[in-house]
Amino acid sequence: MTSNKTTPPFPTKEAVLDFIQQSPGAVGKREIARAFNLRGEDKIPLKALLKELKNDGHFGREARQKKNNLDGRLPPVLVVEITRIDGDGELVAVPASWEEEHAPPSIYVIPERKSKFDLSVGDRILGKLKRLDNNSYQAIPIRKLETAALKILGIYQVTEEGGFVRPVDKKAKSDFILNPEYAKEATHGELVLCEIRKGRSRKGLKEVQVVERLGGIDNPRALSLVAIYERGIPNVFPPEAVEEARAAKAATLGKRTDLRDIPLVTIDGADARDFDDAVWAEALDEGEGWHILVAIADVAHYVRPGSPLDEEAQNRGNSTYFADRVVPMLPEELSNGWCSLNPDEDRPCMAVHLWLDSTGELVKHKFVRGLMRSRARLTYEQVQEALDGRPDSTSQPLLATALKPLEGAYQSLLKARHARGTLELDIPEFQVRMDAAGEVTEIIKRERLESHKLIEEFMIMANVAAAIELEHRRQPCMYRVHESPDPARIEGLADSLHGMGVSFAKGQVITPKVLTRVLERTADLPEAKLVNELILRAQSQARYDPENLGHFGLALTRYGHFTSPIRRYSDLMVHRALIRGLGLGSDGLSDAEESRFNDIAVHISATERRSAAAERDTINRFTASFFSHKIGKIFPGKINGVTKAGLFITLDDTGADGLVPMRQLPDDYYIHNEKEHILTGRRWGREYHLGNKVMVRVTESDPVSGGIAFRLVEDGDNENSISGTSDTRKRSPRSSRNKTAGKSGFKKPGTTKKRSRNRRAD
Repeated sequence: MTSNKTTPPFPTKEAVLDFIQQSPGAVGKREIARAFNLRGEDKIPLKALLKELKNDGHFGREARQKKNNLDGRLPPVLVVEITRIDGDGELVAVPASWEEEHAPPSIYVIPERKSKFDLSVGDRILGKLKRLDNNSYQAIPIRKLETAALKILGIYQVTEEGGFVRPVDKKAKSDFILNPEYAKEATHGELVLCEIRKGRSRKGLKEVQVVERLGGIDNPRALSLVAIYERGIPNVFPPEAVEEARAAKAATLGKRTDLRDIPLVTIDGADARDFDDAVWAEALDEGEGWHILVAIADVAHYVRPGSPLDEEAQNRGNSTYFADRVVPMLPEELSNGWCSLNPDEDRPCMAVHLWLDSTGELVKHKFVRGLMRSRARLTYEQVQEALDGRPDSTSQPLLATALKPLEGAYQSLLKARHARGTLELDIPEFQVRMDAAGEVTEIIKRERLESHKLIEEFMIMANVAAAIELEHRRQPCMYRVHESPDPARIEGLADSLHGMGVSFAKGQVITPKVLTRVLERTADLPEAKLVNELILRAQSQARYDPENLGHFGLALTRYGHFTSPIRRYSDLMVHRALIRGLGLGSDGLSDAEESRFNDIAVHISATERRSAAAERDTINRFTASFFSHKIGKIFPGKINGVTKAGLFITLDDTGADGLVPMRQLPDDYYIHNEKEHILTGRRWGREYHLGNKVMVRVTESDPVSGGIAFRLVEDGDNENSISGTSDTRKRSPRSSRNKTAGKSGFKKPGTTKKRSRNRRAD
């Protein structure tokens, strides 16, 4: 299969370096431009690329020293790649380019500077080297560099000029050449995982060879693979870790507390495969409060510090969840086996007894290491139905002894939550549903039940107790930190709300209660969803930190993570610290781990962001796949972003996001009011505000990039007449700006004068 002839893309830094290194004579910008057939308009980016290479240490004095190095020593400044963390917690690197037959020397990134650059395994830095002995060096980081991709995930394309691989990574600056002898019989349009071959190929493009064929990109199940490889998420366990997991055995009672007579139950989603928490509650005498028990899988029993399982769990940092697969932090033998609280099976656990008063305040707590036996595996829907008076055969026997007490304790916890004033955001979550073939069949809003909130409140209280206990025992804690919003973001939020007609005083002290009051005032308005999203965007990003900086959103002075050690390494660290502090075993936190707490916090915060980005990318791609079959159809939505590029639209029924490009807006020259997030047509006065209701037609949808493009559907559109069109109707700008929507404080979304001519005929 062939396609039209295309112009080769701009060369990569690696391609330019290869050309320079293999050229027999002196090389300058002119020679490089001629070699890669670069024209006048390419000279500026070429100059910028050469400057980057110089800054990275490839040119100048340091490069000459490297070239003239004859005694085997490394140059004083070198690009190195971090490859591992040794037993003492040091980051160990090797030269990024090493072609000698003997093994490269070890380069230790000194701990005094590494945290400044947020470094982890796989990162590349420009480092200042100091020789320690014949085969080891110290490196002081000078600059963190863009990490070169070791493998390329892309789409194989056969053209008149030969075979190419087009990377799925949107940041990639060039294609790669794939000759048929290295294609492993891949066909045009197939998704392939490749590795870069040494040397350079024609026109300066790198040559690759296929490592793995992943099927056609039109297969929806390939879309999560794109995110996994694009974001660099480890998805194959080392053999040593798998062997260790397979050797795991059932735990015995021993010195553990026997909890098997307590009717603990697990409550999870219907599609959950691992169950790492179980709950139970009972009322105290005379309405004095509640006794709660939260039991968590004892992952620390199976994953010991410094073991292959531990190293890989730390490397992954957390599990990553997609609609069609899970990339777990632990092998299946543990995550779905010995560390899953399956019903009617003995399982080791870390458990906390919580005693609450009648207002839901924590009075005291006690941690134990126990052996439990879950009475039932329940879903959120089952529990909600039972509490609403419609129990099924599984929940009926547990209604009085387990579920009703859980509900009573939950109501008590709600009182405490409201009293301390948490930030009550209501952000809808959408679920992608797929058929057996992997095709997306629908995208629906996930229902938010009281049973969801019940489990959340129990877990929050257990997490608080863990942080209190570790502080009391003077043990390190991996806090879940959520700092107060940055003042600049709050000012931007105030401007956005003002542009929508919502009063919000600048300069006030921001607390969760202040923001919740805004949400309450706007809860019954059509713009409520957007107000929630704007407040969410103004928040600081939560992270892990050994220093207690509080949790703004939950209005808590201290908050750890204790309740999900199957899928979060942070929780495993907390478990180990509790085991050591309480003297509950020899497999607690090691001194080496304690010394690396800050580095681990930085690393797992980064892996969490990586997973969140991969999950978000995949949802976008699945959504785009779904809408690729709906080109030309019309949907209702709201404007959730106003930029110089155009309008960002979120569809009501699916939460799908897409762009109406500026060029697709009705004929006019639009002025962007960045402060109030408004586009105003200079000639006709048409205005587009945040929160405007609109009807849009799907014009493009690309599953590979996850991008969707829309076009606004206006009143009187003869091509597809639909009732209930957008709020951007044609009316006087003056009247539209001055009208308000009752007592809400919202301005009526602005629109335009009616036009009788020069209307775009599209």
